[in-house]
Formats: sequence, C-alpha cells, structure tokens
Amino acid sequence: MTLSEQALERLRDLVELQPTKNAELQERWDLESGSEVHGYLESELKEYYYRNEDSLICATPEAEAIAAGEEPDSSERIVDVTDFEAEMLDVLPEPNENPQSVVATLHALREAGLDPEVDEVRSGLHGLVDKGAVERVRTTVPTFRLSLERENLVVE
Repeated sequence: MTLSEQALERLRDLVELQPTKNAELQERWDLESGSEVHGYLESELKEYYYRNEDSLICATPEAEAIAAGEEPDSSERIVDVTDFEAEMLDVLPEPNENPQSVVATLHALREAGLDPEVDEVRSGLHGLVDKGAVERVRTTVPTFRLSLERENLVVE
C-alpha cells in the first residue's frame, strides 16, 4: 500500500507517540474528534496499527520500519506480547503447516497445562494477527498459524 505524504507523516506520529489514544492523535493531527481519528486510522492506516490489551493505539512492526524509512523485513519480527500470547505462539503451527482453529488452539493450550476460556483464546489470536505474529487463514471457520518461522519471531 502506497501512502500519501499526509498518511506517511501521520504514521510517523503514530510510531512516535505509541502507545497512544485517539485524543492525543486528535490534538497532533488537529482533528475535530476522536471519531475522526478512528475514521482516518481505519481508512488510511488500517494495516499499520492495532490496539493493545489496554486499547491503546500501537504501530505494527511494518509501520515502524516504514516510518524509519526502511523496507519492512519479513525475515524477523520482534513482537511485544503478554505471557498468555507467548503460550499461544508456542502451540500454533508453523507457517508452512496447516492452520488450526480457535478450538484446536484452546485444546492445545489445555494440553500444555493452561485452562483459558474460548473467548480469551479468540481475542488473543486476533491480537497476535494485529501484531503481525500470526496469520489468519480464511476457511469455513477462521484458522491460524505463525506468520513466519518460529526462530524468526523474537518475543519480548
């Protein structure tokens, strides 16, 4: 996706201010409301941001690379995850393997000694997709697998 000059500048603001709130971006971008910020993010920067577990706006690793004037590197990715998300990464299939469903991930986590609720697993998987660590594969039911080789994923 090619970004306009304005979108690139706003992406740099997002990277600089992260984690941030709509109100902070609203002030920086001189917009009328938080809703206007949300609309801009969704229409222009959708693939470059996500909301963390505290609902704060964060830049994806790709956004950080672009803001720094670099080409995004798909060979390694550093992701900031919760302990639970790290456990999920341990049980997900590799990029070249068949993806698994939310329920299969739930069972794998339970086999690993955890006892999460299905909604917690679903939410965690979607968060990992937003962070670029997991790929969502569209089938009859959503399925998931790592987006790059396990050794190329640095978990902090």
